[in-house]
Amino acid sequence: MIEDKNPQRTSIAQLGEFGLIDHLTKNFEITQPSTLKGIGDDAAVLDFGTKKVVVSTDLLIEGVHFDLAYVPLKHLGYKSVVVNVSDICAMNARPTQITVSIAVSNRFPLEALEELYEGINHAAQEYKVDVIGGDTTSSQKGLIISITALGEADENEIVYRNGAKQTDLLVVTGDIGAAYMGLQVLEREKQVFQVNPNSQPDLDAYTYLIERQLKPEARKDVRTLLHALEIKPTAMIDISDGLSSEIMHLCKQSGVGCNLYEDKLPIDPQFISTCEEFNIDSTTVAINGGEDYELLFTIAMDDFDKIKGNPNFSIIGHMTQESEGIHLVTRANTRIPLKARGWDAISE
Repeated sequence: MIEDKNPQRTSIAQLGEFGLIDHLTKNFEITQPSTLKGIGDDAAVLDFGTKKVVVSTDLLIEGVHFDLAYVPLKHLGYKSVVVNVSDICAMNARPTQITVSIAVSNRFPLEALEELYEGINHAAQEYKVDVIGGDTTSSQKGLIISITALGEADENEIVYRNGAKQTDLLVVTGDIGAAYMGLQVLEREKQVFQVNPNSQPDLDAYTYLIERQLKPEARKDVRTLLHALEIKPTAMIDISDGLSSEIMHLCKQSGVGCNLYEDKLPIDPQFISTCEEFNIDSTTVAINGGEDYELLFTIAMDDFDKIKGNPNFSIIGHMTQESEGIHLVTRANTRIPLKARGWDAISE
């Protein structure tokens, strides 16, 4: 495949704000019955009837949350939707709509924004959410993306962070840590490229890790899986800032302690081998690396038989009295106080 050295570049100034919005959003389709009015008026109109509405929003800033040196714009668009949909899933709700706002500098031609919105549209179709509005403006600092996600659930279905009880089991979906190691691989290759622009990275050994970083998936399936098992979590949160940080959020808001067991952590073989290559402790990365977008939740001890052996879930600990504190129990059966060393959006 021959790369086009002179790709088409259309100035977005030619379209104007409303022309740009019309151009970028013309392919979005309305599929949710609750969407009465989407893009094209002063506000979207939603009708949820007897359902409860949950809302979450996230901000992604170039140079802070992503690096366009190795993040394709289509992947970025997809991921920006996923990180918001994940928050809705963490409430045990069904995502239904999103709004998309961007601030963009004049270094981005129309074709670049088309790639970004192609990824957004792909994610909207994958997660069956309607894009119902947003805003566009100029930026002096590169690309900024803000997405707000809405979802619906019956009141008795919604799960908060503050419902965990003593003796509850701590459960996580999927595996953890891979997204962080994917980022380490991409950062290393970027540094190699800066030294030698002619070098071609060989990433075959890291495909799973890189996919977890560039194209994560929200666990929209968990709500259905738990419903089929007749399990309602007592507390739940998504893993965006790192497992240790999320456990501490659950414990603080629920007024409980926790024992997390090192030998129960679900980690991928590619993740382990890459940690060894980088000479990084795999447990440290697994509990502190962020952006896994798996779900962490607690269930009553009585539900153990319903979930044991299920390949979608790993029981990684249990909740205790608040006075016992929050600990990692090592393979050597040593209890170490758990500290939050994950992503901090303010201090990073």
